[in-house]
Amino acid sequence: MSRPRIVIVGAGFAGYRTARTLSRLTRHQADITLLNPTDYFLYLPLLPQVAAGILEPRRVSVSLSGTLPHVRLVLGEADGIDLDGRTVHYTGPEGEEGTLPYDRLVLAAGSVNKLLPIPGVAEHAHGFRGLPEALYLRDHVTRQVELAAAADDRAECAARCTFVVVGAGYTGTEVAAHGAMYTDAQVRKHPMRTGMRPRWMLLDVAPRVMPEMDERLSRTAERVLRQRGVDVRMGTSVKEATHDGVVLTDGTSVDTRTLVWCVGVRPDPLVESLGLPMERGRLLVDPHLQVPGRPELFACGDVAAVPDLNQPGQYTPMTAQHAWRHGKVCAHNVVASLGRGQRRAHRHRDLGFVVDLGGAKAAANPLGVPMSGPAAGAVTRGYHLAAMPGNRVRVAADWLLDAVLPRQAVQLGLVRSWSVPLESSSPEVARVPGRPEAGRPEGAGRPATPTTPDRQRSDTEPEGEQAGGTTNDAAAKNQPDSEPARSRPGGEPAGNQPGGEPAKARPGSEPAKAQPGGQPAKNQPGGEPAKNQPGSEPAKAQPGSEPAKNQPHGERAKKGPSGSPRASGKPRRAVEAAGPRPARGGSGRPGKAPRASGAGSAGKHPAAPSGPSRSAGPPTDPGPEPPANQPPPGPDIAPGPVKRTDGRAAEGDS
Repeated sequence: MSRPRIVIVGAGFAGYRTARTLSRLTRHQADITLLNPTDYFLYLPLLPQVAAGILEPRRVSVSLSGTLPHVRLVLGEADGIDLDGRTVHYTGPEGEEGTLPYDRLVLAAGSVNKLLPIPGVAEHAHGFRGLPEALYLRDHVTRQVELAAAADDRAECAARCTFVVVGAGYTGTEVAAHGAMYTDAQVRKHPMRTGMRPRWMLLDVAPRVMPEMDERLSRTAERVLRQRGVDVRMGTSVKEATHDGVVLTDGTSVDTRTLVWCVGVRPDPLVESLGLPMERGRLLVDPHLQVPGRPELFACGDVAAVPDLNQPGQYTPMTAQHAWRHGKVCAHNVVASLGRGQRRAHRHRDLGFVVDLGGAKAAANPLGVPMSGPAAGAVTRGYHLAAMPGNRVRVAADWLLDAVLPRQAVQLGLVRSWSVPLESSSPEVARVPGRPEAGRPEGAGRPATPTTPDRQRSDTEPEGEQAGGTTNDAAAKNQPDSEPARSRPGGEPAGNQPGGEPAKARPGSEPAKAQPGGQPAKNQPGGEPAKNQPGSEPAKAQPGSEPAKNQPHGERAKKGPSGSPRASGKPRRAVEAAGPRPARGGSGRPGKAPRASGAGSAGKHPAAPSGPSRSAGPPTDPGPEPPANQPPPGPDIAPGPVKRTDGRAAEGDS
């Protein structure tokens, strides 16, 4: 008799606890597979301390393969589930596809950032749901303080050292509290020339900070924030966001380069494609976390609407505390469905909440007892150490070092603004240039970044609260090519930094001033290519206009089944997913690219007429087109081919 196959989708609080409990209960009598985009479990409550430089990223990342014995880890993201065929289709981190058959399926995909139909938020704000977003925020805040300290203009200094956090829940409150301490420590070392100090703003439409907690604890948290200089504005939110500031609902305009979106979360959109009964975007399950009518399907965590037996008619809230308990109950019920043990109903009462406000300050109500000050700080950190499934010694060591040593305020530049869009359906994975998000083709399964508001809206949002704005890629196309960074809250990074304003001689930057009418230099990408470059007029020495084999754009072209050349450096599926695209010049013809028609050459150079190529041979394929928001090449990368001693162009990327 074959062993039962159990597949768990997601390794958050619910998925990780399910896998760990199943590994113990099955006693090697079942094949357990865990499908997750990353190889770690992220302890989200301590993520604000990563952004503030207290903890290193690996401290809050617990290895899945190292802590889950007898569990097979598959890196990838589920993008389709066949309930009748009992298979899960997924896409791996490098674009590969696979299928996992199952006898029991546990859905624990978690949640993503919740968007509201506010103009500009999708393009200019960043969420706080994963390690890439926390690392980006730490680098971004550090950079803005350093630029503000060096600025002579008071207006620029004020804009760069103003940080706006939207959402006064647990996450937003902790981000503002830790962020204020972090920037104050920077300014003490390097005072600003204008004598200004960093300014943090915390906005929310709720009447008070952290409305989920007891009113006494809410007042404690607000008092600590105001003592640190945080501008707390209740009953106020963002009306519009632009590249250089925000407009508040009370009509106030605030110049800022930083907008952190901590409004809330919504269930992962994967469950919406199943066609099963839903409750405000969450999959309906019974008290045993089993989907009615589907005995092989279980759901837990943020994607499951679990009835709250302690409060009839309500569902358990989307908190880490409940998700952790869901996982244990779900594992017992999965084993019971295989004929071992008895089923359990989920019944859990809140044990209280803890909020770390930085330093020795915290607000907590363990077992309903309200606490504040150093005592609450000790209880809060003790609770986190007890709840973490690993890395306890390392976390405690980092806390000790932070208490006796100054923080290292440096920016590493590992995560760029365009790689952590707010609309991402995978906030735990940074976007990689050159392929769709999470390695899956556009349109397959759940949306990578929705292109229409209808696809983005979740049932957890009120009717009409649809995400206004375009995707990250579409938003980048609407920005001037010479200034892609101005649409970001980070302002304008250094000219040679990816994602910032390109250098004058870089592709996509301003036209070379020596060219009449703003026409780029002929040997620069984006202008008229040189005769021997791909995408230009084929070299006359090449018979039949066949492209030279040693030209740049990756490896030499290979013939596909249809006879058309394709780049061998990228999978065929990814090339086909990109769809038809015009030539680099934008005219759609595969031959000679037309002149650039930018603002400096408008009306002077008419567009080249479309028509067949002048060459008699097959058209050349310039290779896969990078996304619109891909950063330009760095300063050490030459745009032309690399010269060789034998007189031939070097093969590979130039």
